[in-house]
Amino acid sequence: MRYTLMTFICFCFILPVSFVAAKEMNQEQQMDPQAMMEMYKKLATPGEPHKLFASLAGSWTTTMKSWMEPGKPPMESTGTAEMKMLLDGRFLQQEFTGEMMGQPYSGIGIDAYDNVQKKYFTVWIDTMGTGIFMMEGTASDDGKTITLKGQHPEPGGGQMSHRAIWTIVDDNTQTFDMYGTHHGGQEMKMMEIIYTRKQ
Repeated sequence: MRYTLMTFICFCFILPVSFVAAKEMNQEQQMDPQAMMEMYKKLATPGEPHKLFASLAGSWTTTMKSWMEPGKPPMESTGTAEMKMLLDGRFLQQEFTGEMMGQPYSGIGIDAYDNVQKKYFTVWIDTMGTGIFMMEGTASDDGKTITLKGQHPEPGGGQMSHRAIWTIVDDNTQTFDMYGTHHGGQEMKMMEIIYTRKQ
């Protein structure tokens, strides 16, 4: 009896799903190939967010503050950053060189705006680890304040959550503020970088 009931329930669940899937497949099959190509072409074309990224290409000097504990003074350091556009203006690459916690530090980042998802994404790798750090988020109406969120595993277990605010102040100034939360605790400011374009 239980087997018969479960079979009936599964059938009732699968049948409407099958109708929806068939309908969607039918709609996809009916889409004009030329229209589909035009849609993909449009989505692959750099837009206003990418133009803003392109305006950041060039050489920058940086001043950075890093907080290890709340209420304690930050560690301060200077560095440089080289930014350039990749793949015909679709992605912004940053090569960062400086110090972190008194040690030489290098990092490479890729920033993107995905026309399909209408979101910003950033991927970061550096000499302080072997993992890839990723964040995603949205921007203010003018596109000059980008708020990103992400998380990464902590040594010993658990995840650390991050929130970053990247502000493009003007053609010659950017700021990047990073906040973190350990194991669901209270958020604290972890890092502040001021970018100044080399003249």
